[in-house]
Amino acid sequence: MRKSTDASVGQAERKHQPTSIDVLLGSRVRLRRTNLGWSQETLGEALGIASQQLQRYESGANRIAASRLFEIARALDVPISFFFDGADRADPPAGPHTDGHGSIRNGREASELLRAYFRISDPTSRKHVMDLAKILGGASAAQEG
Repeated sequence: MRKSTDASVGQAERKHQPTSIDVLLGSRVRLRRTNLGWSQETLGEALGIASQQLQRYESGANRIAASRLFEIARALDVPISFFFDGADRADPPAGPHTDGHGSIRNGREASELLRAYFRISDPTSRKHVMDLAKILGGASAAQEG
């Protein structure tokens, strides 16, 4: 005999609602995957899961178990802590570089920029590009404020 209470109904509803941490973890998986230039299929194959499952992880629709997060970190060659950057805040980070839900806007553009940056072989040139980006980013933040 199954007992239905308001608490169990509320618990079932929460099960399908991603938390801010679920969304953060998923967005960090997506960020690293796209920075590497990998498709969902590529990472899914590396993990032995369907790309649809990876898509649900990245959207926060499915929670990532600790053991799976460990596998993902190894496949993406990042420490586990990478996925929790920003988790110390109660809500996902919001700002000019996010959509207000912690997802980086135009991830493709950011990925292209990162790939181009890392193709610069001269360390001095890379430093100049970084300095320029900081200057322009600061100027754009000052104009918005």
